[in-house]
Amino acid sequence: MSRPLIGITAYLEAARWGVWVREAVLSPPSYGKAVTKAGGAPVVVPPLRPDLAEDYVRGLDGLVLAGGTAIDPTLYGEPPAEDAADAEDLQPHRDRFELALARAAVEADVPVLAIARGMHVLNVAQGGSLIGRLPEAVGHERHEAQTPHVIQVSVSSRLGKAIGDRIEVSAPHRQAVKRLGSGLLAVAWADDQIVEGVELQGHRFGVGVQWHPERGEDNRVFEALVDAARP
Repeated sequence: MSRPLIGITAYLEAARWGVWVREAVLSPPSYGKAVTKAGGAPVVVPPLRPDLAEDYVRGLDGLVLAGGTAIDPTLYGEPPAEDAADAEDLQPHRDRFELALARAAVEADVPVLAIARGMHVLNVAQGGSLIGRLPEAVGHERHEAQTPHVIQVSVSSRLGKAIGDRIEVSAPHRQAVKRLGSGLLAVAWADDQIVEGVELQGHRFGVGVQWHPERGEDNRVFEALVDAARP
């Protein structure tokens, strides 16, 4: 049986090798390794042209919306970033491409696993919004810390069926889901009720998680994606 082809979104940034510094498409190998371990064949998708999103999706069996920098707040109806450092970190070219890619995947019913920033992309693509600066909204900085914490998962959800009703994660993040996008349902929560997992109702497999399952030994979320992506 051939392996399902799983696309993985990537950075487009300057990189150095040898004496050269060039713009390069970058993807942490942990994503590709997790897809391979789960039985899929990983393909890195460069964030070049939003108008090619539907063409990419037609060639893929599944999609990983990978982690990365914060999304431009103007894309979900908020004022531009006021902090200079926050504004400098934004990657509007990647935002535009991944929003188009997410919408195309949802429209085509292609299985999607959205991780960290990827979950935010999926939510915004579906018309949702984000909490832009989480510490100010919740009154503490635990979500920005590397401290492991336990989250609760709905056992009736696809995510719950894959990993159970509780899981300990460590995933620093400054943004979080505020208003859920169309068709999305919250299925996992931190102890302060910040959404840590979402699912797209009526979709073959549309799961978003706030943490980074590719960084640990537990590969069950990727296994669920690859299983859904098989013909």
